[in-house]
Amino acid sequence: MKPNILHFITHDTGRYLECYGAGVRTPNINKLAERATLFTNYFCSAPQCSPSRASMFSGLVPHRNGMMGLAHRGFKLKEDIQYLPKILAQSGYKTILFGLQHETKWGNYKELGYQQFFTGQTSLCNEIGSLVCDFLENSTDEPFFISAGVAETHQRYPIVENPDPELKTPEFLPDDMAVRKDIAGLNILVERVDETIGRIISTLEKTRKIDNTLLIFTTDHGIAMPGAKATLFDPGIEIFLIMKGPGIPEGKRIDCLSWNVDLMPTILDYLGIEIPENIDGKSLKPVLNGSVKEIHQFIYPELTFHAGYDPVRALRTKKYKYIRSFEIRPFYYPVNVDNSFSKELFKRLGFFDKIRPFELFFDLEKDPLERENLINQPDYGPVVKDLRKILLKWMKETGDPLLYGPVPLPEGGKLSVPWGYDPEDVWENLQKMD
Repeated sequence: MKPNILHFITHDTGRYLECYGAGVRTPNINKLAERATLFTNYFCSAPQCSPSRASMFSGLVPHRNGMMGLAHRGFKLKEDIQYLPKILAQSGYKTILFGLQHETKWGNYKELGYQQFFTGQTSLCNEIGSLVCDFLENSTDEPFFISAGVAETHQRYPIVENPDPELKTPEFLPDDMAVRKDIAGLNILVERVDETIGRIISTLEKTRKIDNTLLIFTTDHGIAMPGAKATLFDPGIEIFLIMKGPGIPEGKRIDCLSWNVDLMPTILDYLGIEIPENIDGKSLKPVLNGSVKEIHQFIYPELTFHAGYDPVRALRTKKYKYIRSFEIRPFYYPVNVDNSFSKELFKRLGFFDKIRPFELFFDLEKDPLERENLINQPDYGPVVKDLRKILLKWMKETGDPLLYGPVPLPEGGKLSVPWGYDPEDVWENLQKMD
């Protein structure tokens, strides 16, 4: 009997779960992790919703699959991309989307290969979780692929005026009341996700589908805070991946360097379906079964368009990170930072005024928070030189359009004003005011 696949994806959660060390209670997810394999060194191809999700299901980085910006701002997948739901539908799976996708316009789910689509009044996890549970309770034995996307934990967070004094904040953020208010709100949303995951697992057990379902729990990119989402610093590209199912080791933590272009080939390999040639991802199945420990020496996260145009490329190893910017931009580009209490704090601290260096280089073993730019340190000169060459070679081999100058906005694409502060101040709307 073919195994079912249940893919549950949150919005903007990074690794902000208790089982990854975050200061939030996630008892149901903790219990899942104890019965599953958890990847501790897993990243996204891009720190924004549409590009990351498109990579997850195509096995291709954004500049190869076409999704270099946000779908609702005019970006599209290239035609004839071999997309995971399409492949699974052709392989006898019933493909169903619940709630959010962010890879095409709302309602165009069939373009992605989904045969059915269910949503509620909102895409909040309580409603989407209920719909998934109803489906599980009433489904037949036909093998299914479900992708369930929820709005949590996207900004804006619930407002908490008086955060708990014992609240733990992420290390990369200052311990300030503005940050604490945001994190307290984020905790509320993560706890809602945890409750929904618990309900789905209980329903899988009740319906006796748990032993024949590969459950994949993941997110698209880092949390929606300054210095994370829409940056190539680790808080922007670090994501969680938890996998449970037949043949998946229980209670295992895997530290191999990997990224979400690996998810599509992993699922296909797990199912015994041929993996498309010439993709960027590699199957994690050999790591899961213990036959190898590593599959990548390098990963290459990228950023091009978010609300604003901020072309940046990076190369990451387990030990080092090299980041190259291709335009003059502030250290954090304000139109690419979601509105929050913390954003106002970072504005006061001057992060939107100082210019980001064109090159950044970090020794992650000594400086995991990426605080000291070592780009001009003589001791690291040979390493930096090698990483520059490797990144350039990758860009050439994969046909990165950024090599040939600024990447043009697609026809009908929308950008926020480059000098702006609020992502909602769209350049096209201001032009109409003339």
